[in-house]
Amino acid sequence: MSLRKHVRILLLALALPMWLSFFASAFAAPTPKPYAQRDDVRQFIDEMAEKHGFVKKELRMLFAKARFQPNIIKAITPPTEPRAKSWQAYRALFLTPQRIEAGAAFREQHREVLARAVELYGVPEEIIIAIIGVETVYGRNTGGYRVIDALTTLAFDYRPRAAFFRGELEHFLLYARDAGIDTLALKGSYAGAIGIPQFMPGSYRRYAVDHDGDGRQDLSGSFADAIGSVANFLKAHGWEAGQPVAFPVEVQGDNYRKLVDAGIKPTYRCGDFAGFGAVVGVSVGAGAGADADAPCALIDLPTPGEATRYLAGLNNFYVLTRYNRSNLYAAAVMELAQAVKSVYSNK
Repeated sequence: MSLRKHVRILLLALALPMWLSFFASAFAAPTPKPYAQRDDVRQFIDEMAEKHGFVKKELRMLFAKARFQPNIIKAITPPTEPRAKSWQAYRALFLTPQRIEAGAAFREQHREVLARAVELYGVPEEIIIAIIGVETVYGRNTGGYRVIDALTTLAFDYRPRAAFFRGELEHFLLYARDAGIDTLALKGSYAGAIGIPQFMPGSYRRYAVDHDGDGRQDLSGSFADAIGSVANFLKAHGWEAGQPVAFPVEVQGDNYRKLVDAGIKPTYRCGDFAGFGAVVGVSVGAGAGADADAPCALIDLPTPGEATRYLAGLNNFYVLTRYNRSNLYAAAVMELAQAVKSVYSNK
């Protein structure tokens, strides 16, 4: 190869990183303007000052320190081609031996606090334990994003649910002011959920309780407050003390689809299911069948390539979906609760 060709190849190699950098910057998603300089954020600040008496200068300083988080947008955006839901895959995330054993240990550690929550709110201890187990592995994983960054990013740069997250940002600022906490220090999930039970700020302000009696509601540092607040949330959403959550169902024919299509809110009588080709069985651990007059919904838990599992979801199943609006979530909480209870009951 001639010297001229060697020089030409060397120059091209040296220039390649520069051209790659140019094209990457040219086609990368634009970074939003600093939040404190944006008109929509300034309008929000004006509203907070008018509605709640916030000092505009202080909020401008706060939003000058808030940072856009592209990973949050990526995490919350549904995939272009959604994958089929799989109950077995979802269940496997939470019904692990480690999480079950850790739930039994959590119960032993917080036995008295749980007993008091059961007495006050009527929610079984195993359900409270399971929710905390599913949400944060009993407080071990409460999230690493600054809440102000998460909520600001979603409120102003995630258009599909901007109104919801602006409402949550409003609640967060009110909560932080009332509680006297450092708004920039608190961390949570990519969606802005806070603490051991992962309450959104609106739920924090409505349902958090001081269950340890220290004069404040602290869902990040107090397991007692987290336990009491989960129970209070469920009771406030209609939990019926002493009542079952769901019963297994066997289906035949096609008429049962009318029950599935009716949605997850209990609107049919359990006694009417048989007329649709859906036979209600005996609840796990309950030893009895459903009351024929109890309101029920037919819940499907599909797994691609396998037979779909069906449940008769009663009112308490529906209440679990108020915590997280997913049939799979409610079913996982129910099964984890049963598994944890089985471990500590047999010790």
